[in-house]
Amino acid sequence: MTTVRGVEFFQGTLDSTDEIESARVFDTTLRDGEQSPGTSFSYDDKRQIASILDEMGTHVIEAGFPVNSDAEFEAVRDIASATSSTTCGLARVVDGDIEAALDSGVEMVHTFVSTSDVQIEDSMHATREEVVQRAVESVERIKEAGATCMFSPMDATRTDEEYLIDVIEAVTEAGTDWINIPDTCGVATPTRFRAMIEKVCAHTDARVDVHTHDDFGLATANALAGIEAGAAQAQVSVNSIGERAGNAAYEEYVMAVESLYQCDTGIDTTRITELSSVVEEKSGMDTPGNKPVVGANAFSHESGIHAAGVIENSDTFEPGVMTPEMVGAERRLVMGKHTGTHSVRERLVERGFEPTDEQVKAVTRRVKDYGAEKRRVTVDDLERFAEEAGVERRNEEEVRI
Repeated sequence: MTTVRGVEFFQGTLDSTDEIESARVFDTTLRDGEQSPGTSFSYDDKRQIASILDEMGTHVIEAGFPVNSDAEFEAVRDIASATSSTTCGLARVVDGDIEAALDSGVEMVHTFVSTSDVQIEDSMHATREEVVQRAVESVERIKEAGATCMFSPMDATRTDEEYLIDVIEAVTEAGTDWINIPDTCGVATPTRFRAMIEKVCAHTDARVDVHTHDDFGLATANALAGIEAGAAQAQVSVNSIGERAGNAAYEEYVMAVESLYQCDTGIDTTRITELSSVVEEKSGMDTPGNKPVVGANAFSHESGIHAAGVIENSDTFEPGVMTPEMVGAERRLVMGKHTGTHSVRERLVERGFEPTDEQVKAVTRRVKDYGAEKRRVTVDDLERFAEEAGVERRNEEEVRI
């Protein structure tokens, strides 16, 4: 596979790219993503999404919560047997959950327990001591079975720091391979989260993973801060779907690591747009037009100044280090109220017209007026405006040539 890359940073910009050396991708679209209100993936949906994630080179696929139902168990089991990516199954610190995950054949079992006082007392109705005991016993059971163990202190960012470190040291001693730090309620900020991950890394020999939520729109930023602080991996979901406002976005995280940090994730980024479209369809959650990387407007230009610049050189008003080709998308020049003559001329020529300067101006006025009425200017509209303005058109044979 030949990697499609963007240009190097331009001189004078934030061009320091030595903050991280590597960053792994743990996808939780099929587990946390499916917990989006109203979303339910069928068996076939899960298999299709997992297949694309696997082909793209995703390091870990969290296929689901095996104990949840027979159908969920079967889907997780079949994904584990059919993919080369590491497959992960979720389990509470409960024997039945762990046995179901192990029986499903996943290589990694992700076990979790609440560690914040509010969740320990009002959700689990347990004590801090009981939490530590259950956590250690669960890690030991998973390791005895020969599976890779990931442990999560749920609601870590609202957990008493001293107690959190106690839990981390206990599960480290029990042999966990990974410790995932979840910002379960999305209350972290990048600077605070980075400091937290640095402290966690200093108290464990296990590899550290982060799981961030988007309640304040900071999930991807927090995930990247965690990687900068020493975490080896971030949990993400496609289109950022997940509980409440969702998770750190797969596409944002991967492209930030690839383009802004200039670090090779090993992911085939050219299939990101395809993956996003499949998840949008199967989840029933529309992707906003202004969604970074995969939204319809991500590489679209309407403003006359922007469109004119992009026609001359796309790096003028796009990041440069991330191109539409890198994510399997296409650049679009959109016509509307803000369209300029450069864009109109370009589109007319594409359609086989040969306009004069005055005709371009006339058609541009029509486009602007039409767009100002909040109406979408289509190619058919543009051709109509051109014909009404008397713009000559090459014959069909010439256009085909």
